[in-house]
Amino acid sequence: MGAKNVGAKKLNSARMRDGRAAKKTRKLAAKERCGGRMKASELAERIGAVCEGGEREVCEVASFGGAGEQSVVFVEQSGRLGSALESRAGAVIVPAEAEIADAGGKAVLRARHPRLAFALASEALRRGAGGAGRVAASAIVDATAEVHASARVDELAVVGAGARIGARSHLGPGCMIGPGVTMGEDCDLVARVTVYAGTTLGDRVTVKAGAVLGSDGFGFVPDPATGRYHRFPQIGRLEIGNDVEIGANTTVDRGALDATVISDGVKLDNLVQVGHNVHIGRNVVVASQTGISGSTVLEDGVIVGGQVGLGDHVRIEAGVILGSGCGVPSKKVVRGKGVVFWGTPARPIAQCLKELATLARLARKK
Repeated sequence: MGAKNVGAKKLNSARMRDGRAAKKTRKLAAKERCGGRMKASELAERIGAVCEGGEREVCEVASFGGAGEQSVVFVEQSGRLGSALESRAGAVIVPAEAEIADAGGKAVLRARHPRLAFALASEALRRGAGGAGRVAASAIVDATAEVHASARVDELAVVGAGARIGARSHLGPGCMIGPGVTMGEDCDLVARVTVYAGTTLGDRVTVKAGAVLGSDGFGFVPDPATGRYHRFPQIGRLEIGNDVEIGANTTVDRGALDATVISDGVKLDNLVQVGHNVHIGRNVVVASQTGISGSTVLEDGVIVGGQVGLGDHVRIEAGVILGSGCGVPSKKVVRGKGVVFWGTPARPIAQCLKELATLARLARKK
């Protein structure tokens, strides 16, 4: 056999190996992506939709292009309905009033708010995955810790003395759970999350990689005689409610003497800093790179844009919207449900833009 034929044979063999490896990778990715399997009718019941053709089995959500036979896709506008029905998806979430002559064998889930229904479907399928609990051989679990039989503790995770891990909760690789920490059901700590002693987590809490919960707050007392700073005790607690999501590399400090509180439904983006004694109300959303100083209160339903700075002892009243990059000085109160605030110091955006326009006119006169 000539050298040319030998080279071609080796090249074809390498291509076949690469093809098999790529196929295996796709299968593993699909398996990882696929959550709990359930009939479309069961999923519809969980998300409050009306189902047509509910015997189809589904296990994941997907885009039109990435959908498989057990995928769920959604469509909000009638102009996209054709693309959804032409996809490989087994189920389609559509507006309640959508007119469909032929669903092509797909399950149709009719919902008043398809985007919301799609998000709820994702949660339902992910949590329905279940499976037997396990503790990795390389994990370290103190003998006095309580880990529910259905919980999963991955490689190199550490669970301290007296900690309690609830049903179906997951500790990803490298997580550190301090002594006495209490974690509810269906929580997911993705990887390398550190939870200090004195922290409690409710049910369905998701914490992304690198987050630190319950660390010491930044509190010091100066000595007038020497100018030195001495640490004020940071011996309080961190209380996290249900259905909270905390982004990657976000840090939430424990209370100094009492508690830092993160209430039900709060969503914190990546790289957010929450200081000691902060109280965040229900369903508050905080975007990336925001800093919340100690003893600040964010009431229910507040929305905070990215790179916002809040001084200590600030109160943001219910429903306020803080635009990206604005700042609130210490001890100030911001009120106005549904009002967007901007600038530093933060003020209603209409006022802020009016002031900027006035400054621009004055600059042009010089």
